[in-house]
Amino acid sequence: MYKNRLRPALLYYEELTKRPDLDADEAAREMSRLLVQIGFFQHERLIHLIVTVLFGLATVISIPACLITLEPALMVLGGLFICLLFPYIIHYFHLENGVQQLYLYYNELELKADPKNKKIY
Repeated sequence: MYKNRLRPALLYYEELTKRPDLDADEAAREMSRLLVQIGFFQHERLIHLIVTVLFGLATVISIPACLITLEPALMVLGGLFICLLFPYIIHYFHLENGVQQLYLYYNELELKADPKNKKIY
């Protein structure tokens, strides 16, 4: 997800906001397109937050259960939860930071779409 959709979007909007020849009409069109993309990424972010929290809870529950019961199958399950939790956290971290960066690009496009508007974000 991050490498396939978010990273190219970040690179595209980074280049777009750096363009000195970007006029107000094009900036307004790109703002509406970016708003749709942000909506998609926000949905993805919510789903990954839910999955990450559930894996975190499963990990927190399985570790004491492993220590109490000393059941080998439960230890394997706890180990799997721990191994899967870290990639989920890293993925969610990149997703969250990418969406925050898209917000900043949206603000930059907003300033270019209406040059008289001097909002400070």
